Amino acid sequence: MSGNPTHISGTPVDRFFFQVEDPFIGAVVFALLKEGSAPSVSLKKEVTDHMRRMVGPIATPDEIYFVSKLPKTRSGKIMRRVLKAVANDATIGDLTTLEDEASVEEIARACQELKKAEE
Repeated sequence: MSGNPTHISGTPVDRFFFQVEDPFIGAVVFALLKEGSAPSVSLKKEVTDHMRRMVGPIATPDEIYFVSKLPKTRSGKIMRRVLKAVANDATIGDLTTLEDEASVEEIARACQELKKAEE
């Protein structure tokens, strides 16, 4: 399952992206924080509750990772295939349209940390 970026108004989350289930860490949400905001346990709960309300209990994420940027093309589209590839340790492929390579590194680091925590 994957989803479109979704906004949660009135919170420090600019948008979040529900990513494909990973065999090691389960369903992952990458949440893009608004500038100057910090992650918290209560914010994780708020994102989880929002997913349950909007999609249903089946969409309850196993993990939420707050990031400062998502991999986007130069025209601003989120590169879903990159998120999926990184989360599944697959080959990422062509990144010529990627706006900022640091976003991929941040997502990869987050996934590795989550997988280590699960071991």
